[in-house]
Amino acid sequence: MRTLIVTAFMSLDGVMEAPGGEPGYRNTGWTFTDIEFDPAAYELKGREQDEAGAMLLGRRSYEAFAPVWPTMTEDFAGYNAMPRYVVSTTLTGDDPRWPATVLGSLDDVAALKETEGGPLIVHGSATLGHALAEAGLVDRYHLLVFPVLLGAGKRLFSDADQDKTMLEVRETETYGNGITKIVADVRR
Repeated sequence: MRTLIVTAFMSLDGVMEAPGGEPGYRNTGWTFTDIEFDPAAYELKGREQDEAGAMLLGRRSYEAFAPVWPTMTEDFAGYNAMPRYVVSTTLTGDDPRWPATVLGSLDDVAALKETEGGPLIVHGSATLGHALAEAGLVDRYHLLVFPVLLGAGKRLFSDADQDKTMLEVRETETYGNGITKIVADVRR
């Protein structure tokens, strides 16, 4: 059985929207603005790429990544080489620049988790992350929490009225620039 990992850059108030400079959000690029770069804080990102068996994305994130990530051969070579899955009820086909298998439901995701292989890693994809958590399909969170409050924006965790979810923190570290790494498993 595969582990499903949701990974995110997150502000202290839970916003995950447009961390790298994506258009349309007033605080776009907030992970690199006013926060000193510390390579140690991003070690988790390299480890994720080395350990993941496949990427799982929501439609909007896939449509944003597909034209860009294939050209990033140095930074994302591992992700470009691994299988990709897109969860969507509206996507009719994949982008030939960055091929992916389209999954039409969370039941398809649950079935994929039952297969052999390395972890399934979810990047971005706020709406998908909410749905996966609410369906009990998330096994672990990899979070880099930035010392900034953004106010409005898409949040990592939904505000759905649901039962409490307990987490077991496996790793934590705070870096000199204030970024805090949290790796936490969902308790079953």
